[in-house]
Amino acid sequence: MSAQPTDIQPSRPRIRDAEATKGRILDAAKKEFARNGLEGARVDAIALEANANKRMIYHYFESKEKLFQTVLENAYFDIRESEKKLELDSLDPREALERLVRFTWNYYIQNPEFISLVNSENLAQARHLKTSEPVKIVSRRFVGLVDTILKRGVSEGIFRSGIDPVQLNITIAAVSYYYFTNQYTGSIIFERDLMSESAQAERIRFNIDTILRIVCL
Repeated sequence: MSAQPTDIQPSRPRIRDAEATKGRILDAAKKEFARNGLEGARVDAIALEANANKRMIYHYFESKEKLFQTVLENAYFDIRESEKKLELDSLDPREALERLVRFTWNYYIQNPEFISLVNSENLAQARHLKTSEPVKIVSRRFVGLVDTILKRGVSEGIFRSGIDPVQLNITIAAVSYYYFTNQYTGSIIFERDLMSESAQAERIRFNIDTILRIVCL
């Protein structure tokens, strides 16, 4: 009597291997794109760094453009998820804004690749973000959170009314973003080491004071 066929179960080790490989590719791609930009990045270099091969990269991501889009989306998801963990809606409005400004500054320090990726996408005229609905969704939610903080501040008599949360978000990002993207030229022009500990401490104090002066009565 022949043996009865058994149900074939999906191979979990293969699934784990595939996810691990994709993770290595994304990590390597993030470094390569941050280092050389979208145009200068090489798929060969990504494959070598990821201990993968080009065929696997194209199998998982189809093209260098789509690989860059995935890396970029993940970068935005990461900063938005990190902002959620600040629990700003549970804080006093003034404290919430101060925490957000300080977080933005520290995030740029700890994730320099984020700035490089955003720079590359601006050079590409945001053609990847234009088709990324998930990034638009998480960004809208964050703008809504800041809008809620502003409204709470107004109702408590702390903030002035009529502040556009989008403009405020742009300013919070800009006062830190410009500092880091121009750290080398700025250090020469202003004749001080902008990345010294004392200079960074002075700058974050200035950033917080600037934002609070914009919104506070």
